[in-house]
Amino acid sequence: MKIYIGADHKGYNLKEEIKQWLISNNHQVEDCGASELTPMDDYVDYAKNVGNKVSEEKARLAEDSSQNEVGEPRRGSRGIVICGSGAGVDITANKINGIRACLGFNIEQVKAARADDDVNVLALSSDFTIFDDAKLLIDAFLKTPFDPTDNHVRRIEKIKSLES
Repeated sequence: MKIYIGADHKGYNLKEEIKQWLISNNHQVEDCGASELTPMDDYVDYAKNVGNKVSEEKARLAEDSSQNEVGEPRRGSRGIVICGSGAGVDITANKINGIRACLGFNIEQVKAARADDDVNVLALSSDFTIFDDAKLLIDAFLKTPFDPTDNHVRRIEKIKSLES
């Protein structure tokens, strides 16, 4: 699975640890910045980069008639965005069409967000999440499938209508 990852100066060190861990677990990772620790950078830029990449790939896959309209294709990408609180990158990513981001704070919540809401971007707080906990959250994010029950699909369709 391809994973796009991005973080500002507050999340930079956690991003670098996560990136190496993902690569060691055979994931294809594209770093969307920051490429170096820059104390005055803005989380908005990196969350936008990640969100755009995930959204663009999702749009390409939707053109393939073998893909479902709702639900992340098995070969689809996901995004991980990181800032100090996690809230800024979450808000930013959710402004991009096709992105359903959530701020991950425990495993059960991340699993529910994937299963019920088909989230495709995980936001993490570097100020409140240690690397070992981040790995557990990401593992839940990557391994939990969407549960395409009628009520979940209906709600996602309503969300999508807000993007038009």
